[in-house]
Amino acid sequence: MSCTMNSCLVALAILFLWRVEEMVEACSCSPAHPQQAFCNSDVVIRAKVVGMQEVDGGNDVYGNTIKRIQYDVKQIKMFKGPTQDIDAIYTAPSSAVCGVTLDTNGKKEYLITGKMEAGMMHVTLCDFIEQWETLSATQKKNLIQRYETSCDCRITRCTSIPCMISSPAECLWTDWVMEKTVNGEQAKHYACIKRNDDSCAWYRGSVPPRKDFLDIEDP
Repeated sequence: MSCTMNSCLVALAILFLWRVEEMVEACSCSPAHPQQAFCNSDVVIRAKVVGMQEVDGGNDVYGNTIKRIQYDVKQIKMFKGPTQDIDAIYTAPSSAVCGVTLDTNGKKEYLITGKMEAGMMHVTLCDFIEQWETLSATQKKNLIQRYETSCDCRITRCTSIPCMISSPAECLWTDWVMEKTVNGEQAKHYACIKRNDDSCAWYRGSVPPRKDFLDIEDP
């Protein structure tokens, strides 16, 4: 039996809203401290993007072709990842489905974190991707010295006061409540490191410490 015009429109509207909800949920993620992003990623590289093309990525559950953006990259340094260099990264075709937009002129250098799937590096808006020149000197240093060795520590984001940690192996990330940004002093200048007693605490670089949280002074 054929549907009436009104019932068909309602069905189409429900289907549209369902697909929109799927896309929103697919790109729902909480901000991550750079150390946490490093630890949660399969690959962390410094690279330039030198090209871009749209490629087929198989079919979805409805039989529709999935499009992917392939960014051709020139890897400068690998901080974490496989033994072979990364020469391409893949992302969804638009930000609505968590796709990442990168400059392809080869002039900008990026720090890019992502996941390995079927031997290929994939990135989303939930990954930590920043221009290399915007990173602090401490963040660059921590990429090779502190982040990886302290992945057993957990960084807990404080979204409103009061907030607290539930374990000695946690560091409380207060940038949002103190500075209204997730790219504040703790993100730029601190790493959450493991101490000899297996507890964790903030460790700062060569900048004056903020006074609202405990940290370990530089030696």
